Amino acid sequence: MAFELSNTVPWGRNLNEYRSMFRLTEEDLNKRIIGFGDGPASFNAQMTQLRKSVVSIDPIYRFTVAELEQRINQTKGIVMEQIKNNVDKFVWTKIRTLEELEAIRLAAMSHFLEDFEKGKQEFRYLDHELPARTTFEDLSFELGLSSHFLLLYSQLGLDFHLSTLTEMLRLCKQVRIFPILNLNAEQSELLVHVMKRFALNFTVEIVNVEYQFQRNGNQMLQITHR
Repeated sequence: MAFELSNTVPWGRNLNEYRSMFRLTEEDLNKRIIGFGDGPASFNAQMTQLRKSVVSIDPIYRFTVAELEQRINQTKGIVMEQIKNNVDKFVWTKIRTLEELEAIRLAAMSHFLEDFEKGKQEFRYLDHELPARTTFEDLSFELGLSSHFLLLYSQLGLDFHLSTLTEMLRLCKQVRIFPILNLNAEQSELLVHVMKRFALNFTVEIVNVEYQFQRNGNQMLQITHR
């Protein structure tokens, strides 16, 4: 089935959030990083401004700035309404109000849109749909990040997650996944199966992080080549 923009819900996060979600140290920021399913996050744009090395892959990058902007405008109200109807599933400490949340997300996505065409020309934003194999060589990256993609969308199925992680680990010395919850703010039902599968050949850990917006969502999954 062809990937369609109408089926996506673009929702972007910024560099500070990535740093908190993935416990990114200054040493980490200097590594060659690939983001899986980054969508309209401003992480790549902000890191590039700091002269860091980031490649982001996502099938939404096949669309134009105008198409992406239109889709963001179509879905932002829907997303905010869903959050409003489930406020008890979120922790309102660092982000205190719905209005503040919307402002943060729209600022991140606006920054992404401003950077998108330049980033495509520089091969920082690559149109690719996992779990299909990428063109990168084995261990091309030191660190791979998956923000609000793997484990969160458990309805994609276990086989999808295992195949996707296999490709991610082919590319990266270490992969970090945040959060380890599903869309209902409950621990992903896939987590145990994923950990058991990759513990055979990798070091697999659940690591506490500073970031928490989804209730109980203050942990990431970290998988490292031995």
